[in-house]
This record gives sequence, C-alpha cells and structure tokens, in this order.
Amino acid sequence: MAEEKKELSMENSVGPQETEEKKEPESIESTAYCCAQALITAVVGVVALFTFFVRLIGVSGGSMQDTLYTGDRLLVLNSVFCDFQPGDVVVVNDYNAELDETLVKRIIAVGGQTVDIDFTAGVVYVDGQPLEEPYTKEPTYKSDSIRFPLTLEEDEVFVMGDNRNHSTDSRSGQLGPVKEGYLQGKALLLLIPGQTPDAGHRDWSRVGAVSG
Repeated sequence: MAEEKKELSMENSVGPQETEEKKEPESIESTAYCCAQALITAVVGVVALFTFFVRLIGVSGGSMQDTLYTGDRLLVLNSVFCDFQPGDVVVVNDYNAELDETLVKRIIAVGGQTVDIDFTAGVVYVDGQPLEEPYTKEPTYKSDSIRFPLTLEEDEVFVMGDNRNHSTDSRSGQLGPVKEGYLQGKALLLLIPGQTPDAGHRDWSRVGAVSG
C-alpha cells in the first residue's frame, strides 16, 4: 500500500521545467509591425518637434563672423518659447522690401533700454554702460543713418552683426530697431558647421552654443 502511494505521489509531482509554459516565438509579421510602429512614432515626433518647437536655419553672408560663417546650420528655438535677452543670437524675418532676406544677428539691447555708440572709439553703450563684447570681430567704427542715443520701445530689440564693420543691422534705417514679433526665434546651437574661409573644411569643434 505504501508503495502504491509513493508511486502515485511521484506521478503527481511535476518538475519546474514541465510547469513553465513554453513561449511561442514571435512571428516575423509581429516583429515587423512593432518596428514599423516605432518608426512611425519617431517620425511623427521629429516632425512635431521641427514644426512647433525648433527649426534649422542656414547662415548666409559674413555679417556674423567670426562667430558664424556661410553654410553654418543653426538649431533655432521658435519665438513663442523665447524670452529674448541681450546677447541672444536671433533670426529676423524678411519683413520689408529693403531687406528681403532672413537675417541672423545678435541682440544688443531690449525694450526700454537706451543704445549709444562712440564710433570713434568703437564702443557700444547700453544705458550708459560700455559693453564687453568678446564675440565681435572688430570694434564698432561703422555708422549709418540711425541717430544715437536711441531708446527702444517696449516691444523692440536692437540687433547688430558680430562683424560690426560689415553688417547691415539696427544702425541702418533699412532695418532699425526690430519688433519682437518679427523674430523667428533664438539660436540654441551651431549644429552643423560650414566651411570656414581659412581652414577650407568643416571645423566640428565649433559645434555648440552660440548665444552670449
């Protein structure tokens, strides 16, 4: 009798490997569907990012040397997310007939501030204080049609190129102070460098933040 119970007990005992349900391998169709779904999600995310939040802007011309060069590609944050400040590198819309191109410049002063320039000494003043401008290629000797000192309206910014003597900017009556509504956005990063005139090739060490 004891032997029968022992045999019955052994028959009813099952090893752990036998109790585990074997997982069926995923079919090729299921794997392909998951990959396609992930790819579509990624594409939609990238499109949304570059539609509503950021965009890539190309630089053309030498007005921002030696900070930026022709062919540089900037990652620009859309203006609705920006609190513009002095030192920011910004993109200005082509909003009048005299300047029919998108411009990349640096904000020197914002609404309510007063700009003055000593063109003999090449020094820019904001609210009576001389600016330290390590980003400029040369001192500011070039004047234009705007008269100084100039106090900005609350919704205006004063922009200049870093290549001060080879830039058409807010010193010119063609542009003047810019309404914030005409700013596309603020440059966050130099994402893809163009070819610098001296090196003749892409200098990837230049990749990084561009605002002051």
